[in-house]
Amino acid sequence: MSSPEIASLSWGQMKVKGCSTTYKDCKVWPGGSRTWDWRETGTNHSPGVQPADLEEVVRKGVKTVVIGRGMSEALQVPPSTVDYLKKNGIDVLVLQTEKAVEEYNALAAQGVRVGGVFHSTC
Repeated sequence: MSSPEIASLSWGQMKVKGCSTTYKDCKVWPGGSRTWDWRETGTNHSPGVQPADLEEVVRKGVKTVVIGRGMSEALQVPPSTVDYLKKNGIDVLVLQTEKAVEEYNALAAQGVRVGGVFHSTC
């Protein structure tokens, strides 16, 4: 099962190929995607992305996780989150969201088992 391409990104809107939903923030993994609802884990811009935000993606057997910090990189990624991924043997890339989507799509096109969480506004 391959990771789905992110078909489009603009402020506050993301589309994943093969999915009719328009996301504000999304999670993607080999074979699927869904809304990333920050309320599920109490996520805010600071302290930012928590390991709990990534557990679902990690369980999908990804080799690499790409984290999109937002268009203006307002979303923080604490060292504990990066450590959580590395302890699970997962490579991690933390980038501004437009760059993160480019990197994610490039890895997906190469057949890498890549997942990601992307914030499409600030």
